[in-house]
Amino acid sequence: MDIKLAVSRAGHDKDSIYVIVKEEADWVYLADGTCKPLEKPKKKNRKHIQIIKKLPKEITEVFTQEDFRNEGIKRAIKLYRKSIMDTQGMKNQEETICQKQT
Repeated sequence: MDIKLAVSRAGHDKDSIYVIVKEEADWVYLADGTCKPLEKPKKKNRKHIQIIKKLPKEITEVFTQEDFRNEGIKRAIKLYRKSIMDTQGMKNQEETICQKQT
């Protein structure tokens, strides 16, 4: 399976990392495995995301070994965040927490 990760560049979820689960002409459907599961992906304008083109090998292996499920999506995003922290020399990074809108 060809896996694509994307970073949100606009909106209240700016800088969030997602997996692209479906693509249309002007829209993409994004999932993160927690707040936005595969069953109910986020619809976002293609202009408002940036596709991550260079993925570490570990991330592509997640989807060759596991089924395409919420657990695999969460694992891929976690591995990507870890690889970014390792390359930038960061020790601590706050995890994105799902916040319910009232």
